[in-house]
Amino acid sequence: MAARKKSAGSARSSARPINKGGRRSELPASRGAGRTGPVKQTSGRSTTGRPSSAKSSRSSGTASSAKTSSRSGAAKVPVKRAGPIKPGRPAGRGTGRESAKDRGDDLGGTQVEGRQAVRELLIAGRRRAYEVWIAGDSDPSEVLDDIRDIARANRVPVVEVSRRKLDATARSEAPQGVLAHAAPVPAVPFETLITRKSAKAPFLVAVDGVTDPGNLGALLRCCDGAGVTGVVLPRHRSVHITPTVAKTAVGAVEHVPLAVVAGLPAALAKMKQEGIWIVGLDDAADSSLFDLGNLATDAVCLVLGSEGSGLSRLVRERCDLIVSIPMKGRLSSLNVSAAAALATYEVARHRR
Repeated sequence: MAARKKSAGSARSSARPINKGGRRSELPASRGAGRTGPVKQTSGRSTTGRPSSAKSSRSSGTASSAKTSSRSGAAKVPVKRAGPIKPGRPAGRGTGRESAKDRGDDLGGTQVEGRQAVRELLIAGRRRAYEVWIAGDSDPSEVLDDIRDIARANRVPVVEVSRRKLDATARSEAPQGVLAHAAPVPAVPFETLITRKSAKAPFLVAVDGVTDPGNLGALLRCCDGAGVTGVVLPRHRSVHITPTVAKTAVGAVEHVPLAVVAGLPAALAKMKQEGIWIVGLDDAADSSLFDLGNLATDAVCLVLGSEGSGLSRLVRERCDLIVSIPMKGRLSSLNVSAAAALATYEVARHRR
């Protein structure tokens, strides 16, 4: 990979490129102002729709009374819901084509499925859990006992339902007899992730066009284990927190800070201004991931591309370095979640 060009007035110390032959090169210990070419930022024109006047469709003089279920095992604790929950199973259950409600500007995640995912939802207490469903024919389990105990301690109703009803409501492949309704996953402001709050440098992961829920869930699980301080998701062309993502992440969505940005290229340009190195992963790159060296100890953001086309052109242009994972076999690349595991732990190895 060609070395970074020096611009006039640049304070960046000279650096030799990372050699493909496996020889570790010296990387700059400090970050200067020099960049390879100017960063073109498009002017973001905000479009604001006209406010529509709220019209009352009907007036009611009677208040509806809340009816509590008397089914066996149900906790009789009144819960004020944020709105009516209308669970449904869209076409393509378990194939990644979840409801569009989980793919808006917010992160989604209002339906959590799987034993570990529901357990972490209750333990983290980061967002409100409205109700937990457990299949009535479930075998005794220590995890289920923990879910019941933690829910009872947090005054979250636990309702036993039939296996048929739970499976019909579930939107992942195997909900394991447990399902919870909760408030959406809270998004963290992007500026919060890129700001240095202490001596610990930011360690971020940006996702470029990952649309498979299973891959994103596994990626988030890797990020939690490697100590990633935040994950950046684009508002469009990326899956957000669906039931499959939450289940595959086994609770990582409750702990890893997540930010949603309007455009990833502009977000990467902002990271550069804050002194964060942008390292993209691409199987066609000549430089090796394992030659990052001291760069991994600085503020860094790993950029992972989509399952098919990899990094988009504009995202690639914003990267300071493009590296690849050496492949010794016949295949040319790894699954994006596997690549995320190797890349995040390689950076974590240098940041001990």
